[in-house]
Amino acid sequence: MATLDTLMQLKGALAAFEYNDKGEIVTTKIADESKINNDVIDLLSHVCVANQAIATMQARGWQKVTGMQGFYPIQGLSLVGFDWTVVTNDHKGVVLANATVDFDAAYAALGV
Repeated sequence: MATLDTLMQLKGALAAFEYNDKGEIVTTKIADESKINNDVIDLLSHVCVANQAIATMQARGWQKVTGMQGFYPIQGLSLVGFDWTVVTNDHKGVVLANATVDFDAAYAALGV
């Protein structure tokens, strides 16, 4: 299981965070040089929960409508922004600079 310290070791890591089912922050680590703060992490936590719920709904619906399998359960997701990307799984996330983001390394660290 990933720790925030492990996630912060990823290349380009700006922040790592853990959140609960409601999107409330459990704990954070933010790099000193990062412009990210706890208010941003709070918003990201809620966005991660909301997007996970939407992706789950879509995956389950797609399976039922098409009869195709393998879309559910959702295992991790990425939210790509202009300057940085959030990769999340199992109530933990890491914010990575887009210039150096390595999705495979992030998902491996998050146990996907």
